[in-house]
Amino acid sequence: MPKDLASWLSYIENLHPKAIAMGLDRANQVIAALKLQPNFKIITVAGTNGKGSTCAMLELAYTKAGYKVGCYTSPHLLRYNERVRINCKEASDAELCAAFAVIEAARVKANVALTYFEVGTLAAIWHFMQAEIEVAVLEVGLGGRLDTVNAFTPDCAIVTSIDLDHQEYLGDTREKIGAEKAAIFRPKIPAICGDANPPNSLLEYAKKIEAELFCIHQDFDYAANETGWEYQLNKQSVSYQLPFPALQGAYQLNNASCAVTAIELLQHALPVTHNVLAEALKEVSLAGRFQTISYSPHVILDVAHNPHAAIALAKNLKKIKTTNTQVFAVFAMLADKDIKGVVEAVGQQIDSWYIATIDHTRGAKAADLAKIVLEVNPNARTQMFDDVTLAYKQAHIQTETCMNQGENVKIIVFGSFFTVSAVMQICNNANNDTAGA
Repeated sequence: MPKDLASWLSYIENLHPKAIAMGLDRANQVIAALKLQPNFKIITVAGTNGKGSTCAMLELAYTKAGYKVGCYTSPHLLRYNERVRINCKEASDAELCAAFAVIEAARVKANVALTYFEVGTLAAIWHFMQAEIEVAVLEVGLGGRLDTVNAFTPDCAIVTSIDLDHQEYLGDTREKIGAEKAAIFRPKIPAICGDANPPNSLLEYAKKIEAELFCIHQDFDYAANETGWEYQLNKQSVSYQLPFPALQGAYQLNNASCAVTAIELLQHALPVTHNVLAEALKEVSLAGRFQTISYSPHVILDVAHNPHAAIALAKNLKKIKTTNTQVFAVFAMLADKDIKGVVEAVGQQIDSWYIATIDHTRGAKAADLAKIVLEVNPNARTQMFDDVTLAYKQAHIQTETCMNQGENVKIIVFGSFFTVSAVMQICNNANNDTAGA
């Protein structure tokens, strides 16, 4: 058996011939062998965008309310440990290795080949069971119906948004994708939809199985005001004031209202006071979601990797961009994403592009990205780099030159978790060097 976390991660990455192999049969065999039957409450969160933010709000609210809370999310930015947390604290290497060893033994006995994500999900659930948590917040990795997270029955299910992404696995229309995501719903339990225009496939599935469906702007809603926002749960005549979430972006009110609705609908089992909820919203944080990591120069990280997320990013950039502001973009994406859709969504807010190749088998080449940028905007200023590190360093140098000349420049790093992760690593190394000096 592997001896450390790095060895385990390398090992489980190669267990299955495919990186992504949809289906629950393999996982269910291991679940049965280990009797992975959680006795804690489960909130499952799916969606094209907004999953991570919604999970973070739920995790912090329940932790502040005094519960023992497990949270499983993906992907990670710097460390695998980020994916598995209890009360906002990452699982240790030793804890993860112990969980992987248990799943591996059961996998061998069942004689099945699990994917990286399947092993990770089952290991997280096993770890949560050993820790005797009271509630788990589980983020769906891909879709919903055939995602390993869906092997576990939730007490509340949330679909934050529905848009085109991962079409090769989920389908090429919102109706098809909506059907995949709606499959996390269960009969007679709260099913929350944060999409303002849900596909009929989601509505029909919820009706067919008799889920307790709550749709945003219909069954629950939010309204921003000068001091915060008002939350409303219409069916129960609930209405109260909350502070704006610490996470930046107007769309976060959509995510926050989904999280608050889940909390309200589970009050009978997991009470949370409005004061605790307000504290959690004011303090919640999530790396890589329109996250400012520096003010001199102003550097913002955003993992936006599909058109839906890029539209939200463009709105945020427009709000902070004055007439004399330049925006430099450090940009890199995976080749199997809708690159043109992302560029079209955000391109009007960007003045100079520092385009890089991602060092990954799925990474798009800088030359191919630049071609698309120029196709969308023939007058765009572009430079190409072999990797994100070089692109960021050059953008940083150019920004400092502009600032010395009195110009206002912001750097936005976006396009992929890999893009953001690379820049976070640069900044962490720089901080460590400074601390050790």
